[in-house]
Amino acid sequence: MSDQITFVLNGEIEVARDVPPTTTLLNYLRRAKRLTGTKEACAEGDCGACTVVVGELDGEAVRYRAVNACIQLVPMLEGRAVVTVEHLARPDGGLHPCQQAIVDCHGSQCGFCTPGFVMSLYALYLTGVKPDRQRIGDVLAGNLCRCTGYGPIVSAAETMYDLPRPHWDEARRGRDLSLLKEIRRQGTLSFEYRGQRWFSPTDVEELARLRTAHRDAVIVAGATDVGLWVTKQRRRLASIIDIGRVAALREIVATGTTLEIGAGAAYSDAEGIIARHFPDFAELIRRLGALQVRNVGTIGGNIANGSPIADAPPALIALGARLVLRRGIARRTMPLEDFFIAYGNQDRAPDEFVERIDVPLLDDPTRLKCYKLSKRFDQDISAVCGCFNVRVADGKAVEARICFGGMAETPKRARTVESALVGQPWTEATVERVIPALERDYAPISDHRGSAAYRMQAAKNLLRRYHLETRSQTPALRLAGRAAAFG
Repeated sequence: MSDQITFVLNGEIEVARDVPPTTTLLNYLRRAKRLTGTKEACAEGDCGACTVVVGELDGEAVRYRAVNACIQLVPMLEGRAVVTVEHLARPDGGLHPCQQAIVDCHGSQCGFCTPGFVMSLYALYLTGVKPDRQRIGDVLAGNLCRCTGYGPIVSAAETMYDLPRPHWDEARRGRDLSLLKEIRRQGTLSFEYRGQRWFSPTDVEELARLRTAHRDAVIVAGATDVGLWVTKQRRRLASIIDIGRVAALREIVATGTTLEIGAGAAYSDAEGIIARHFPDFAELIRRLGALQVRNVGTIGGNIANGSPIADAPPALIALGARLVLRRGIARRTMPLEDFFIAYGNQDRAPDEFVERIDVPLLDDPTRLKCYKLSKRFDQDISAVCGCFNVRVADGKAVEARICFGGMAETPKRARTVESALVGQPWTEATVERVIPALERDYAPISDHRGSAAYRMQAAKNLLRRYHLETRSQTPALRLAGRAAAFG
């Protein structure tokens, strides 16, 4: 067992010792390092006040992304670089363009949220591509402000590229690259603090061995869910297996007929290739959490936690995705819908883990339509998520896969409706005739996101909308989204 976590913090090697494995990066920065520019507000990855930029080796470069420090656990930073707002200024104290633009555009009032906005802008700046308004909106959706109305901050995002280029910042990033290579550690990291254990393997075989040896361990990918167990539920996790360093689990491969998505692939990594094959699914992903969440949250994690209101499973089930589970050297494959047994209960043995999701490619990608209904457009949990995949030939529905989230205790197919549709003309009359069957497929509950009556009526209306959108020569019924940008 090791007694230390090694990462790069603001251009210097940081060795963290005697730190409980469930210490959040936010608490470490503020309490251990007195870097108080990173703020705490929600402590659940919603408001963005704690945003920092994390870099990791990507070949001969460093890839930087904005993340929420409040739900990142310190051992997850092993071998990575962390940049906080204190590190952005020029050596002589002059401001970085993303800071100066905030000043010039009057983008700060009370100032509490400002460091988080600055760090989100900094991560955007490092992409080197001047964004359009929609991209700016996507980037800033994870940063909340009660003062400015966002207009001045959007202006800052647009104008920061017009300021002199900070060559001194490029030198700093070059130093990050050298230091990350220096501290790169091969093999499994095993870290312990007063009985709490953290394991971080780098290959799937070692992960399978650890899972067998530590069946009670919690598997962590992006900690967008587990982080809240720590910050909100105050749970003490005795053993944790971090899959963030397992490169094979982050692979996304398109074969001739299938898109194979590793369980550790972050949404941000998958979004582009999903947009090419399933444009509507990519639009759904764009509304899943905020960019900071999508930068670390994984598709496999969204499935493994079994939430009935997770947004990815309905789309994947509608596509006919299959789940690959690993147990030691053995694998088994099942239809994704069979994985969800009941609320909080999935078909997975204690020493088994999700390894991959196999998604069949469609001959017509536009056939899949995904709809998310929530009180806010950005960063909100679905009241109802409906995903539809109906294949029509010679005017008849010859195949139908319809799945809803938020309508049952698990993501669930509308099998009665599907059966009623197949073989029938794809007409408004058919749709109206089968709509009552939704009441045999689902018995939704009422909660603060929506009443049972609302959910049922919304599900019926979404089926009507899907039919309208798939009819020939029907005007577009939705706003243009980002998926088109991926081509």
